[in-house]
Amino acid sequence: MSSLGSSRPWWRELWPWLLIAGPALTIVGCIVTIVLAVRYFGDQPLTDGAVKRGLKVEHITAAPPAHAVAVPPSRQPQ
Repeated sequence: MSSLGSSRPWWRELWPWLLIAGPALTIVGCIVTIVLAVRYFGDQPLTDGAVKRGLKVEHITAAPPAHAVAVPPSRQPQ
């Protein structure tokens, strides 16, 4: 029973720190991922013919024909 008096406190043992390290690293990685996502990829413009209507993003497959584009009367050739 003399071993009870010579036990070390829990913070001086290796096993509690190894058990805490996994979840702690996961939380740090999650925070880093969220910061990177918000900072660099939050508001990227749409490219390649995509149109955003509300929350839905639609891909436009073909451009409208040139004669279908409306030209204002002040810019028509004379």
